[in-house]
Amino acid sequence: MSKRDYYEVLGVHKGASEDEIKKAFRKLAMKYHPDRNPGNHEVEEKFKEAKEAYEILTDAQKRAAYDQYGHAGVDPSMGAAGAGGAGFRDFADAFSDIFGDIFGGAAGGRGGRAHVYRGADLRYNLEISLEEAARGTETKIKVPVLSVCEHCHGTGAKPGTEPTACPTCGGHGQVRMQQGFFSIQQTCPRCHGAGKVIGDPCTHCHGEGRVKKHKTLSVRIPAGVDEGDRIRLTGEGEAGINGGPPGDLYVLIHLKQHDVFSRDHDDLHCELPISFATAALGGEIDIPTLDGHASIKIPAETQSGKVFRLRGKGIRGVRSSTPGDLLAHVVVETPVSLTERQKELLREFESCCQEGKHHPRAKSFMDKVKEFFGQ
Repeated sequence: MSKRDYYEVLGVHKGASEDEIKKAFRKLAMKYHPDRNPGNHEVEEKFKEAKEAYEILTDAQKRAAYDQYGHAGVDPSMGAAGAGGAGFRDFADAFSDIFGDIFGGAAGGRGGRAHVYRGADLRYNLEISLEEAARGTETKIKVPVLSVCEHCHGTGAKPGTEPTACPTCGGHGQVRMQQGFFSIQQTCPRCHGAGKVIGDPCTHCHGEGRVKKHKTLSVRIPAGVDEGDRIRLTGEGEAGINGGPPGDLYVLIHLKQHDVFSRDHDDLHCELPISFATAALGGEIDIPTLDGHASIKIPAETQSGKVFRLRGKGIRGVRSSTPGDLLAHVVVETPVSLTERQKELLREFESCCQEGKHHPRAKSFMDKVKEFFGQ
């Protein structure tokens, strides 16, 4: 039975590029692969025909001979190469583009590139005061990181020597295992994907190419940062492996507990203790803010729990256009360490205030209690 033209088999023109040929073969391989068509001998023959055409047309010398002499110009044994031949390795490379996760084509393949890893990201917990968070600041931090070894410049080899290609994988970083029609790539067990081995390791990093050291960095804290905000320092993480890029450093903001204020996003809260007399008669009280002092007028008969809002006396957040507010929560303070005379005056005052109109909340509460018990 005469063989069909290889270009016709793959459905490409005679001047097709290698990439076009690979793309055409991948489509046919997906369609006619025996594992997807078990027991179908006709489809299996089509797959073998396509594989044979692919192996010839992706080999520059064989393709030139085929273009000049046709099928007579190529060795038939190469066209029907067994699963262990060089042609089948090319087939696996093409198929690995489809099943990259299975064959690991992105890391090894025909180029023999070693694995390159990005350095790890790091996190640094930075505690700052509420005032620093509100106004912004700049501080220095000391971070332990894995940095490129200055003696071997990250190669891991002793200065004056160089890593050599791994003899197990030939510098590819991966080894192949043949299973039927598939050629499965796995990370090389000797070089662990690096593609190189170090005969004489650097005495400072012990062949790792990286050493641990402390790095001092300057961090600018923008005004308005809040608890849990992160500041990213690009490239200040751990050094990469095999020339990979470094990771990033994330500075995580934590706010110290403040003696006066508590923060709720852009708003500030504080307690405002006032005396019994001020609550009853009213008055004016100074209250602290992050920008200095402010005055609050306390109206007569102010009750504990009353909240006074000072507009714009909070914090302008990083993503806010206006500052928040300061909310002062009134706490009527009970006097302590009373003298006998003070106690006597309070008893006298209490006896004058027995009528319900002086304690409306207490009277209302007692009326509800009586109603509850049916009295």
